[in-house]
Amino acid sequence: MQFELREQTPIALLISVPIIAVLCSLAIASFFIIWAGQSPIEGFALILKGAFGSSFALTETLAKTIPLIFTGLAAAIAFRAKFWNIGAEGQLYCGALAATWLGTGLVDLPPMLMIPFLIIVGMLAGAAILMLPVFLKNKLNVDEVVTTLLLNFVILLFVGYCIEGPFKDPMSMGWPQAEPIIDSGVFPQLVERSRLHIGLIFALIAALVCWIIFRFTLWGFEIRALGMNPNAARHAGIKPHWTILKVALLSGGLAGLAGVSEVAGLKGYLTLDLSPGFGYTGIAVAMLANLHPLGVVLSALFLASIFVGADFMGRTIGVPNFIADIMVAVSVLAILIGLFLCKYKIKFSRASQASIQQAATKQGAA
Repeated sequence: MQFELREQTPIALLISVPIIAVLCSLAIASFFIIWAGQSPIEGFALILKGAFGSSFALTETLAKTIPLIFTGLAAAIAFRAKFWNIGAEGQLYCGALAATWLGTGLVDLPPMLMIPFLIIVGMLAGAAILMLPVFLKNKLNVDEVVTTLLLNFVILLFVGYCIEGPFKDPMSMGWPQAEPIIDSGVFPQLVERSRLHIGLIFALIAALVCWIIFRFTLWGFEIRALGMNPNAARHAGIKPHWTILKVALLSGGLAGLAGVSEVAGLKGYLTLDLSPGFGYTGIAVAMLANLHPLGVVLSALFLASIFVGADFMGRTIGVPNFIADIMVAVSVLAILIGLFLCKYKIKFSRASQASIQQAATKQGAA
């Protein structure tokens, strides 16, 4: 058995891969729901009800979708250029920390200026922290997977120091949290008495802009070329180091924007549990979307609905909500296998075919 590179991947195969990945995740989750003593049909019905069954459920799902879109775009853009940014979690916290530093009274502007100011500051902070891994990769050829991943823990420790020290809210009654964002910097709500805020519109605009960049600009062509074949891109006049730098700036900026949306749109103040792993889940979002910016929106909505719905299912029938994590993990594994089969096709050698026929003959004789 051999794997042979496909000359052209059928469109039907590309479309079916995410669908099959979702079905695989549902099948595996069914096993665990049965193991917990409940009906899979009832469990999935409760997941749908918990995610979309009411206006409150829908707004909660959309609110959780927002940071997943940003971190999914951050991963998709970087991965397209074969720059493996695993540090979106840390970049998210950098954006939130920058918004907290300047948005808690140090700068006071009208809302029409304060909100764009915090967005720009957060994006710059997320992009800036990614410059160290880019420098190490471009100059010393250090693996960015290691540097971006380990930088997450350094950033979290620094955030912990800040909210316990210089940024600590004196009115928090001892709880480790920063001072709240001033009113002019808080994102407006899209639906009254809900946690859904204007960050959803920013996220959709970001996805559209990223798609336009990929589809219609020279920079997008350079990113695709570098990701498909770095040597060919270099011979075509594309400068890999410069392209990776620009990709890293955009990727880190989007991850930083996720932090701004959470601290200024959802929670209002910075804590160490601001993100339950949005940066890492963003990788799953990007892979499930096959690194397509518009597909990131759909995959982020799917995973957000799984998390919100599984929590509701757990409270209703007592099934552990870690099933949501299992579904995400299985989806990623299935999509990776599917993408590999999209690129390569299985080819059996003559010896393999002869052995298969011989085994079939023996089985028929028996």
